Amino acid sequence: MGEDGSRTDGTERSAGSTRKRVLRVMAVQAAATSAAAHLLWAWPRLAGASDPADPRPYVFVLAAVFTAVVAAATLRADEYRRLYALGAGTLATYLVGYVGWHGGTTVAALAADPLAIVGKAAEVVGVLAFVGLYRLAPPTSVVVARQAGDEPRRNESGPNESENG
Repeated sequence: MGEDGSRTDGTERSAGSTRKRVLRVMAVQAAATSAAAHLLWAWPRLAGASDPADPRPYVFVLAAVFTAVVAAATLRADEYRRLYALGAGTLATYLVGYVGWHGGTTVAALAADPLAIVGKAAEVVGVLAFVGLYRLAPPTSVVVARQAGDEPRRNESGPNESENG
């Protein structure tokens, strides 16, 4: 054991990696819940004889598929800040779109639809989780360099210049 009581054999994860793991699980679950809420809202309207001029059911299905892809990528991919920004931006767009569609009656529309409450709560949690992941993740260039087996450079010298020169 080290002086601070932590293991030195690498079997215990650091608090930072635990925090990232928890945030990643929260972000994926929130995105999947939002996608499910969009599908549950859209599916009966696609199958039924609803207004064919209403584009929302079709857009919601596409949005749900896109959100599910972002959730799967978040679960499977390395720490990419761009992916986290995409997840946060997607879920924030759903929140803004809901307010934009309902306008002044947003609170009343939200209170009348339990599915919307679940979806919007998941989107708020998801935005917060994706923003947290974004803030904790290293820059994408560092992750790409790690995957290539290169160590990220600490200085801004060109490829032909040495670090000591």
